[in-house]
Amino acid sequence: MDSAEDAASIEPSADVDERARLGAGVRVWHLAQVREHAEIGAGTTIGRGAYVGPGVRIGARCKLQNHALVYEPAVVGDGVFIGPAVVFTNDANPRAVNPDGSLQTGDDWTKVAVVVGDGAAIGARSVCVAPVRIGRWALVAAGAVVTRDVPDYALVAGVPARRIGWVGPRGVRLEAVGDGAFRCPVSGDRFTEADGLLAPG
Repeated sequence: MDSAEDAASIEPSADVDERARLGAGVRVWHLAQVREHAEIGAGTTIGRGAYVGPGVRIGARCKLQNHALVYEPAVVGDGVFIGPAVVFTNDANPRAVNPDGSLQTGDDWTKVAVVVGDGAAIGARSVCVAPVRIGRWALVAAGAVVTRDVPDYALVAGVPARRIGWVGPRGVRLEAVGDGAFRCPVSGDRFTEADGLLAPG
């Protein structure tokens, strides 16, 4: 680990590879595993029993809750919430063996990524099936199965996940105010929808 580990807090039962890079103020809780070459940004918390795969990049000030599984080559932005028991997959065509019956190795399949934008939140026990991108400030409801890209600010739910509304940075569902405009009932911030996408303003 790099010198930033001096400011990190790692529980004795956690398994953090010495080649991982942990930013200042990172907390790694009991029984979590952080694999080689993973990068964890400053101020991020890795919950009990969570798994961070080799080379996974997780941004600053994220919360990876208990028993979440983030498989390589996932890329997670800053300020992302990953709920308890969330799974990020990495194999579009999973098989344990090749057609000849031999056990597959790393050379027998291609890893694909889940990519998460800044500020997004992934609800408890949801599954993100790679390859897929979750947009900035999007909210994936608990138990959803995400099989296609999620736009910025989208609220998605169900199996498979579909957009059921929009949310702002406060995480609250936006209110429609007419003519493609939406308003956050907490902050008053306004947003505009066009062509199935939402943007501030």
